[in-house]
Amino acid sequence: MTEPYERLGVRPIPAVSAAVVRGDRILMVRRMNPPNAGMLALPGGKVEPGESLQQAAARELLEETGVIAAPRRILTAIDLFDHDDAGLLTMHFVIVVVQLEWQGGVELAADDATELRWMNLEALEQGDGEVSDSALRVARRVLAEAMSAENALKPD
Repeated sequence: MTEPYERLGVRPIPAVSAAVVRGDRILMVRRMNPPNAGMLALPGGKVEPGESLQQAAARELLEETGVIAAPRRILTAIDLFDHDDAGLLTMHFVIVVVQLEWQGGVELAADDATELRWMNLEALEQGDGEVSDSALRVARRVLAEAMSAENALKPD
C-alpha cells in the first residue's frame, strides 16, 4: 500500500544548521522559509550535491548572516516535519547541526534570514515562543558547554 507522503513525492531533504557561539551568546536568525518560517532558529539550509556537511554549514552561515566561521564538529541530527492544514506531510528535513568557531565577517541578515541576533541563554529562555523548539534545545546545550569550558579555563 502506498503511503500518502509517497503519493505527494515527499522525500527527506538533507540540511544543516550552524551553531556559532561568541562569548556567552549564540547566533540566531529569523527564518523566512520553512522549516520554522517566521521563527528564530539557527542559521542553515539545504546541503548542495558534492558538499560536505561542514562545507554546507559554513556556506549557509555566510550566505544568511555574513559571518565567517570554521566548522569544528557535528553536534546532532534533527528531523523536522512540515504538515499542511489537513495534517498531511508536506516536507521532511533531516537537519545536521554543526558547531562552528566564529572568525569574523560583516554581519547582515540575508538570503533566508530576515533578522539576526546574538542571544544569551536568558534571552533565549524569554523568547516568548519565537525561538523554535529544536533551536532552543541545541542552543541550551551549546551555551552550557561553552560556559563550562570557559569556567574551566579561569584560574582559581
